[in-house]
Amino acid sequence: MDCFTPFMPGDVANATTYDFPVRFQKVEGLTTNRVLGKDPTAFEPLLAAAEELAGQGVRAVSGDCGFLALHQRKLAARLEIPVFLSSLLQIPFISGILRPDRKVGIITADSRSLDETLLKAVGVEPGDNLVIRGMEDQESFSKAVIEEVGILDSKGIEREAVLVAKKMIKEEPKVGALLLECSCLPPYGRAIQEAVDLPIFDYVTMINYVHSALVKKRFEGHM
Repeated sequence: MDCFTPFMPGDVANATTYDFPVRFQKVEGLTTNRVLGKDPTAFEPLLAAAEELAGQGVRAVSGDCGFLALHQRKLAARLEIPVFLSSLLQIPFISGILRPDRKVGIITADSRSLDETLLKAVGVEPGDNLVIRGMEDQESFSKAVIEEVGILDSKGIEREAVLVAKKMIKEEPKVGALLLECSCLPPYGRAIQEAVDLPIFDYVTMINYVHSALVKKRFEGHM
């Protein structure tokens, strides 16, 4: 995205997050406001950036905001390589591995914007099995990610993310796993997990999973 948020290790846009080669392509003009506002005109520059990456020989294309789910199916239809733009694509998988009476908790950058349009874009019907909480009212997060002041208070965001997660679990004890929608939140997954003792899914779990399917390894060992 065309933004000014610092990229911590663990952030999707930080190359040191991965133990395999990655390439980045900025989508010119694709601002945070346009993405959170679900601007449909963002598709053309997104397509141009994805085609540039495909031309460079990448094996698959991901994104760095869960709200890019809006363009998932359309972009996937235009490229010959796998496309997995949004962390929200993991919701059906997470739901499927939990007991039927358990819920999927989602911590998102902005709960006001994560609506049924985005959920349906990744094949999810809104329902009682989802619990959504936002970071938009958390000062450190909002300043760094939404307002883009250019400074990121990592410890402050970690405290806020843990607070939001603990509050969610207290209010909804049937939550069986958490999904961190925002690409800026994976650095805080460990702290969240230590606080709530639940499986934590995020952009990085999705990217690593797809990479493991694209680049298989040979196994060695003893029987």
